Amino acid sequence: MMSMQQSIKLSPYMSLYDLIVPKDNMLRRINDLVNFTFVYEELKDNYCLDNGRNAIDPIRMFKYLLLKTIHDLSDVDIVDRSKYDMSFKYFLDMTPEEEVIDPSSLTKFRKLRLKDVKLLDLLINKTVEIALEKEIIKSKSIIVDATHTKARYNQMKPKEVLMERSKKLRKAIYQIDESMKSKFPSKTKTDVLEDEIAYSQKLIEVIEREETLIQYPAVKEQLNLLKETVADDLEHLQCSKDHDAKVGHKTADTSFFGYKTHLAMSEERIITAAVITTGEKSDGKQLHTLIEKSEEAGIQVENVIGDAAYSEKENIIYSNTKQVNLVAKLNPNITQGTRSKEDEFEFNKDAGMYVCKAGHLAIRKARQGKKNTGRNGKNQVDTYYFDIEKCKRCPFSDGCYKEGAKSKTYSVSIKSTEHSEQEKFQESDYFKEKSKERYKIEAKNSELKHRHGYDVAKSSGLLGMEMQGAMAIFTVNLKRILKLTEQQ
Repeated sequence: MMSMQQSIKLSPYMSLYDLIVPKDNMLRRINDLVNFTFVYEELKDNYCLDNGRNAIDPIRMFKYLLLKTIHDLSDVDIVDRSKYDMSFKYFLDMTPEEEVIDPSSLTKFRKLRLKDVKLLDLLINKTVEIALEKEIIKSKSIIVDATHTKARYNQMKPKEVLMERSKKLRKAIYQIDESMKSKFPSKTKTDVLEDEIAYSQKLIEVIEREETLIQYPAVKEQLNLLKETVADDLEHLQCSKDHDAKVGHKTADTSFFGYKTHLAMSEERIITAAVITTGEKSDGKQLHTLIEKSEEAGIQVENVIGDAAYSEKENIIYSNTKQVNLVAKLNPNITQGTRSKEDEFEFNKDAGMYVCKAGHLAIRKARQGKKNTGRNGKNQVDTYYFDIEKCKRCPFSDGCYKEGAKSKTYSVSIKSTEHSEQEKFQESDYFKEKSKERYKIEAKNSELKHRHGYDVAKSSGLLGMEMQGAMAIFTVNLKRILKLTEQQ
């Protein structure tokens, strides 16, 4: 049962917060900045309002997840730190002497209370609303880009995931006490997942008996990560891999297994919209959604700044219809002239090749035709060649690959009328000046990955990735708003 009213905290020790948590503490400032009561309104349908025992305050649970993202710690470690870190207690609206939650409650909150909640759009729109109220966002431009996140299991077998976690734990212990090696259970010699789970559980039991050893932060963190993998995500370990994750391409020679987060950001570096997809999806295809979501959040969009992935014909037509300047340099490889089957082949600007709907990347390309032909002449054509052996086994071969064919190609005309007009625009001083803003979103991608653990997914599936993205973007937006309010 969820109470819709917050209880008044009565404690003789509340004045300690004024002494210990300074006014410029980030968590205190976030508390002052954000009215978290919106959490009640969004989650009330996932709670019973008049039956059962009182649930833990959903605002507190939400704030725990926010702290997890800010500090990139496990459930166990973030709850453990809230026992003694007074800034955490203040942020969580706890009295200094109040008991903390059980870490397993966070798992239940994520799975039961946050289901069916469009958390990504909700949290982005909330921070944009705050930024607009504070008159922080003044520009009428959005910068667009995509960043990749590797799947948690990264095409590893479940047994390999556990082996890697237990290896890191043992390594942390050996740096403190090498004699522990004799106390550890024997490693498994089979490829059976259940044997590796049993070994991990025995290893955890041995280490937990060493009270002095588990006080070391390096050991404690690795121990909690292993326990979380065995317990909290045991259901995902029954799968050979993350079935939602897909292979995407960063260059023609390098790929990743996971997801893409497509972002739109204002010139003030506030993220205004996001779309999370599987790794093989094209960047340019998400432009319409990013513009529409930004406008729904309250942003006036007059300019869209991006790289060559966004300069395809469909996006130019859409931008012209919306009377929006598309500040994206043309790439002759990405033109969408008179090609057929546009919904089955998408251009990957990082690899410089087309990808078929099965996710297979072209292996080479060849250009045909003469340069500098006029409108009445024939345009040059790029022909992309696909691996014929993959085509023979492809589940989408019907209607795409002709049995017995010696090659599978896809051809694209180099220039269209729309691109000719865009080419003229990109030579203007206005285009060149606005293009200089694009670097800002690269820095934002780096912040998400290196400070808030966005380089690797914390759970399996698109829903888990969307939840991780929502909390990470909410965090970086709040931090940016705090910084900009200091400068006002």
